[in-house]
Amino acid sequence: MKQSMRARRMARHHRRLSQLPKLNLVSLMDIFTILVFFLLVNSSEVEVLSRDKNIELPASVADQQPDESLLLVVGDEQILVNGRPVASVADVLAQEDEEIPGLAEELVLRAERARPLTEAEAQIGRPITIMGDKGIPYKLLKKVMATCAASDYRDIALAVDQIASEAEG
Repeated sequence: MKQSMRARRMARHHRRLSQLPKLNLVSLMDIFTILVFFLLVNSSEVEVLSRDKNIELPASVADQQPDESLLLVVGDEQILVNGRPVASVADVLAQEDEEIPGLAEELVLRAERARPLTEAEAQIGRPITIMGDKGIPYKLLKKVMATCAASDYRDIALAVDQIASEAEG
């Protein structure tokens, strides 16, 4: 018995519907690859400072993250600006002057290389992050901060280890 055109078309349609749909994995893998790269590039919300193993940072419950700025490390033996030694801690503690000449020289040089400040930024000063051991003498920290302020780096942030506050935990 011969089938009519309509019957053949309906049989073909039913055969097509009874088959399981095929998933195009190539395009799905492309989408996930792009998504992974996007998440990797845009997930760096927290600034991680390179830590010196000899420096033990003080603890803090502060929530505010510092802006990216110039990094000044006060070690046991030297003061470093972005990894470059500028002064000896022993020499700084021995001198009577409040300003550290090598540090002031480096900060002025960095300020000359940086972009000019807007009026609002000029009132606050250039930003700098000081990373120092929690056991450094206050006299040394005072001299470092005074030198920074005299060199127009008045927006000072102190690097600390963040701990959970009692209200959170």
